Amino acid sequence: MEEHRLIIGALVIAGVVVVARALSNRLNLPDAILLVLLGIGTGFLPGMPKVEISPDVVLFGFLPPLVYNSAFFSAPREARTVAAPIITLAFGLTALTSVVVAVTARWCLPGLGWPAALAFGAAIAPTDAVAATSVMQRLGAPPNLVTILESESLINDGVALTIFGLAVEAMSHPFTVGHAAVRTVQVVVGGIGFGIVMAWLARKVRRRVRDPSSQIILSLTLPYLAYLPAESIGASGVLATVTVGFILGTRPDGLLQPATRLTGQMFWRVLTFLLESALFVLLGLQIRGILEDAHNWFIGTVVIAVAAVSVVAIALRVGWEMWISPLLHRLPGKHGSPYSTRRERLVLGLSGLRGAISLAIALSLPNAVGADRPVLILLAALVVVVTLVGQAPLLPVLLRRFGLVESDRKRLEIMIARKAVTEAALARVDDMADREEIDEDVAQALRQPLEMRLDRVRAFLDEDRSTDDLPDTRAIQKELVKVQRDKLYALYRKGRIGADAMRAVSNELSFQAAGLQRPAAH
Repeated sequence: MEEHRLIIGALVIAGVVVVARALSNRLNLPDAILLVLLGIGTGFLPGMPKVEISPDVVLFGFLPPLVYNSAFFSAPREARTVAAPIITLAFGLTALTSVVVAVTARWCLPGLGWPAALAFGAAIAPTDAVAATSVMQRLGAPPNLVTILESESLINDGVALTIFGLAVEAMSHPFTVGHAAVRTVQVVVGGIGFGIVMAWLARKVRRRVRDPSSQIILSLTLPYLAYLPAESIGASGVLATVTVGFILGTRPDGLLQPATRLTGQMFWRVLTFLLESALFVLLGLQIRGILEDAHNWFIGTVVIAVAAVSVVAIALRVGWEMWISPLLHRLPGKHGSPYSTRRERLVLGLSGLRGAISLAIALSLPNAVGADRPVLILLAALVVVVTLVGQAPLLPVLLRRFGLVESDRKRLEIMIARKAVTEAALARVDDMADREEIDEDVAQALRQPLEMRLDRVRAFLDEDRSTDDLPDTRAIQKELVKVQRDKLYALYRKGRIGADAMRAVSNELSFQAAGLQRPAAH
């Protein structure tokens, strides 16, 4: 019977995802909003069983691959240029939000103890960048805004879970500043250190694994190999997983061989879409059960508490962006001004949506909290819904109103990258012909498709030239792919193109490399 419920639940989630995607395209709304709302509606359908999901399933099942994927595809050079706002948001604002939300919760629920209140504050503090960044990327918002949101979200999960862990420990024994300091160092340093070791081991193993399927399986198991052992030794599994993903993502070889890279990226794209969609649907489906558990509470008390916590969480972030962030530029050192306008800071301030991680942390509240536990879980769930439904639709309006839509920027960077790498390949062909490593007929055959590609790019960039087709000379073609890839990474390191443009052209080169591999023996 339990197996039947699991199958029915999986089918319900799949159906909601399909419907939400169709409506999202029609209504031009973020998927997350529709997934949550449809999940809530489905949960109240007659005959629909009560849905309960263990927080461990989210924290240990969903979280590792999601944070690993985000870290792997982060933009390290862009993140360095906005390191100050990322760090202050991820550490400073997350800690401040935890404390202020805890004070607010105690004001709304006078009998609530400080440890339980702080644990609840830690649940509300971390932001979920999925819905906000999907809106920004679809509209072509400035890349620095997306980079800040994604990088902040990677770190603040670990910060919030650290605060939550300390609050839970304080429920069972007296809290001391010294104990908190020691545990914080253990969690942070231990997590990062373990992640560095795992990244080193992964790169060693990668060199010995040649089978494409085995490489993809290795990439899937790695987040869990980083997260679970780190948690078991009292370190931060989130920081360990983020560290592994970041280190491997910044290496040109990554974790997958070139011939497997496109298949691997498609696999990870589908996997992260399914995991994120399932999380939002499960969030909506659980609302009914959470309401039933908190039925003894007065509706007025719950409404006031949700309104107070939501306003405090949103106002803190907006206030931080409007008044604290500008102070960073007055500090000694080079901080840059990638998002220094008031309009950009306001958009970032309103992009602090909460997601499934907040609910997962709230569901992890121990029974020691007592009678307040069901209402705290309900408050966390409703705050998530309020921020998703209330804030996400504002973002496209603000982006268009403030003139922050740059839809042609990414395409222009891709064309610049294509032009540079194609010119590098042509230069290499000329060099090989001059050295008489290849004869002129072969050189001309190699030049023709490259010149055709260059003509198309130059037409876009208002430049000029001519073209034609490629012979089956595998070794030379592989060398040309290598030259183009080297040139592409050089452009990225010098800041001529962004991470999105680099990955788009790198995918094209990976496709070429895959086409040059001999058929595998069966």
